[in-house]
Parts: sequence; structure tokens; C-alpha cells
Amino acid sequence: MRIKEVIVVEGKDDTTAIKRSVDADTIETNGSAISKETLIKIQHAQDKRGVIVFTDPDYPGRRIRAIIEEHVPGVKHAFLSKEKTIAKNGKGLGIEHAKDEDIRKALASVYTPKSDMDVAPNIPFEILVEGKLIGHPNSKERRTKLGELLKIGYTNGKQLQKRLSIFQISKQQLEEAIMQLDMEDK
Repeated sequence: MRIKEVIVVEGKDDTTAIKRSVDADTIETNGSAISKETLIKIQHAQDKRGVIVFTDPDYPGRRIRAIIEEHVPGVKHAFLSKEKTIAKNGKGLGIEHAKDEDIRKALASVYTPKSDMDVAPNIPFEILVEGKLIGHPNSKERRTKLGELLKIGYTNGKQLQKRLSIFQISKQQLEEAIMQLDMEDK
């Protein structure tokens, strides 16, 4: 399954389980205290590609769903029952414990298949270097500002290309943002 929407999960282990089961991008909330920055990223993902919220079947998971639903209308939801998310040792509950087949079934009724038209253009590494986003003394500061400008959040140099792809940022959009950063630096 190649999924067009970005899937919102609670943490890294959930992302690992999703990527093991399907071809999809994720945004992690890192717990039930969702930051304003994370909500902005989710809204941006909803505007660009659509969002599927896929959280654990427990109180924190329901709380995350409610917060996202309130701030980002129109998101889709995928669900798994508690029985399908219990850890093998019986201690713990979460999407990360679900079988790949169960994850695919939960997503099957809500996802949009990703077509080749949905694939974002790959931004050449050279543009990131020339734009002083990687390998420059001020790269971190410029990536922070870039994340705000493009509403993609801060990312380190290694993850920048991937984040630009997730949010389907075109080469032209990136070049315009870099020009704006250059003008702010002067």
C-alpha cells in the first residue's frame, strides 16, 4: 500500500510499525501534549496531502485525536481495537505492537492510493548546500527560519530533503524561501 496522506502517530515506534506495514510518511506528536508547532505541521500536511490520525486506543490516544480534530478539521481517522494493540508480553498497548496485516486493514478504508503524480520533486542536495542550509556556520539558524517560512518545522540537515518531500515543497518554493532568507540576512 502506497499512501498519499500523511499519517499522524504518537511516537517513533509507531512510525517504525507504519513504515514496516505500508509506504507512508508520518508526523509524530511525541505524546499527548501536542505543541503548537506540531499542529501547524499537521494543518500544513492536511492542506498539501491530507492526514490520517492513527493513535493508540487509550486515553492519551483519544485526547490527541480530539486536539487534532479541533485544530485541523477534515482529518481522517484509522482505528485499531485494544485487543489488536496489546504487546506480546501483555505489558503495554499501542500501534507499535500491532501486526502489519492489522495496520493495513485499519488504513484500507480511509487511505488514498499514492500515484506517481503525488511524488514530490526531489530537491538536489546542491541547492541545500548553495542555500547555506547544510554545511555552513549559520545552517541551523537558516533551517529554523526556513521551517517557519515553509510551515514544515525545524529539521536537521540530514532530514531536510525528506521533510521537503513530505510536504511536497517544489524547487521553486524552496528557491523563493532561500532568497527571502538571504534578504533577511542583509
